[in-house]
Amino acid sequence: MLNFKTPSYLQAVFLLFVAMLCVQSSGSLAKILFQQFPVLTVSAMRMLLGALILAIIFQIWKINFKNVRWSSILSYGIALAGMNGLFYLSIERLPLGIAVSFEFIGPLSVALYYARQKYDFLWVSLAILGLILLFPFDQATQSLDLTGIAFAIGAGACWAVYIIAGQRPSGISGNHTVCLGMFVGMLCLMPVAMFSGMTSDVFLPSNVFYFIGLAILASALPFTLEMIALRNLTAMSFGTLMSLEPAIAALSGFVFLNEQLLWTQWLALSTIIIASIGCTYTTQQAKRAKQSSLASSSQTD
Repeated sequence: MLNFKTPSYLQAVFLLFVAMLCVQSSGSLAKILFQQFPVLTVSAMRMLLGALILAIIFQIWKINFKNVRWSSILSYGIALAGMNGLFYLSIERLPLGIAVSFEFIGPLSVALYYARQKYDFLWVSLAILGLILLFPFDQATQSLDLTGIAFAIGAGACWAVYIIAGQRPSGISGNHTVCLGMFVGMLCLMPVAMFSGMTSDVFLPSNVFYFIGLAILASALPFTLEMIALRNLTAMSFGTLMSLEPAIAALSGFVFLNEQLLWTQWLALSTIIIASIGCTYTTQQAKRAKQSSLASSSQTD
């Protein structure tokens, strides 16, 4: 049975995998909404409804606001807003595969920065190689929108801040941290969305239904699961394991959209999965060795 309060390492990896599945399954729904509303409107409504859902589920009124470390909450919430808004803006200008490739510079930089063991560099290098192979070079022959590239890299930078901020103590539970962080992110995005052409049509019942579904799949559920997973994952492990996300996206496109992959992209999927499994295994081994060493030293004393 899963322990959501103090998950084991393997449980944390499983929760992270479920979070990635949720994010990728929300892609088709977001595309439908893109056809009707501006990109930032979709992003802002997603965060607004996601925050409201979490506020009810996790009973935000029970927070002891005297204990809240607002510097952590603000950095986490701003990172959420930037990560979501900038990525949506990037895929408006770039093919999805290219945007994801540029965005992953962020979490991979975090993984490389925190690498300590010799095997860490091997797994991170494999993940980088996999992402390079996953890059759709056949599309890259077309001119790429430099603004879109900047948006994608900016989203990756926000993703890196999100990973680090999610591990900082906030003075409250992880669930309440996600909830307050999403409210902060929504407050950052909503004024920009209203200025860029948000209309009252978003609040029509038929449209709100889609936005609620998007909020659950793309924000509320995955961000909560990621926050729980971060309790027992290092920043290096999290950054490397998140390399599975473009692989999941590519496989989803093949299964649901009948998108054919190049042989280099199939090789990329295998490389990324090997890197993620290797990262999980060696981190577990290192953790057990450290625990055994501590147990031996305590017995000696």
